Amino acid sequence: MDIAAGTPPLRGPRFGSYGADEVTWLLKNLSDVALEGDLRERERRIQSGQAHYAESLPIEYQPGPEYQELFHATLRSSAQRLAEAVGVVSELILAERHSAPTLVSLARAGTPVGILIRRWMLAVHDIEPRHYTISIVRARGIDTVALDHIVERHPAESVVFVDGWTGKGAIQRELTDAVEEYTRAGRPQLHDELAVLADPGSCTTLHGTRDDFLIASACLNSTVSGLVSRTVLNADHIGPGEFHGAKFYRHLTDFDVSEVFLDTVSAEFGAVADRVRSTIASMTPESRRPDWSGWQSVERIQTEYGLSSINLVKPGVGETTRVLLRRVPWRILVRADDLPEHRHIRLLAAERGVPVEVSPDLAYSCVGLIKEDS
Repeated sequence: MDIAAGTPPLRGPRFGSYGADEVTWLLKNLSDVALEGDLRERERRIQSGQAHYAESLPIEYQPGPEYQELFHATLRSSAQRLAEAVGVVSELILAERHSAPTLVSLARAGTPVGILIRRWMLAVHDIEPRHYTISIVRARGIDTVALDHIVERHPAESVVFVDGWTGKGAIQRELTDAVEEYTRAGRPQLHDELAVLADPGSCTTLHGTRDDFLIASACLNSTVSGLVSRTVLNADHIGPGEFHGAKFYRHLTDFDVSEVFLDTVSAEFGAVADRVRSTIASMTPESRRPDWSGWQSVERIQTEYGLSSINLVKPGVGETTRVLLRRVPWRILVRADDLPEHRHIRLLAAERGVPVEVSPDLAYSCVGLIKEDS
């Protein structure tokens, strides 16, 4: 009997806007459940310990037309850089992890990246890996029901976990702990190292770049992630033997740019093939070795600004964007006040009335600080 029989896998178009062959969502469909609440009240309950962030969903901030146009301009200007990062991490996976990998994206930022890696492997090597998306929750661990579903069907050594980028490395640490716990429970041994496009936190060897650059899929919420919400782990809605949950925001179909993002980046694969080979040739074991410098930098910022938790510091372009889109931001730190990749951040900060402070010594190009509940 299938251990996950309580929540069968989901595919588009029934769930999400991606094609059925692009990704299998190992999630429970909670689309009809009211999970969103007032942003400030949700933040207060999370910070006070009354609720965990994964028990509810934020009302996703929908930026205005100017920001939407900025997304498209950013995507056009960064598509080749993104394609190169996709190619580099894809080639590293094939060379060092498995010749026929099973891609397991961490929902939801990892999902479009997993699709791009799959597309690269298909286009360049005629390899068509299976691609799943599963949930991992900080301080609650990974969805073991989903992992069981995967290892029942694929060799454990083929599993490669995928995410979009690293911030300070909290999810990499969470994944390492979760995989160790999974093995201690008598289940198969899995590789715990994340494959990401950008690793500014220096947390993994499997990265396309260590540059803190803007990955366009970070600019928006569900409308660039298959119209799927963040994942939910709430005992009121998730029972034993069921996958973690998520919602399909079908009502946002008219604003969906998920396929536009994928197709724009995929169209550049041929143009960056030589650069991918050159980049990989220039990499050395020493240059790829993680030093966790990002975590150390974030600890310094936490101390400098007197914040009670390291989780209130969100480093890097992607995490800073997330703070502005779905949290209650306090202030934004930038390394310089005129960097082109910060245009969307300055626009969001202005829309939400959040001060932007120049801090030239930042280890990241920018950092978002979440407002501490008083």
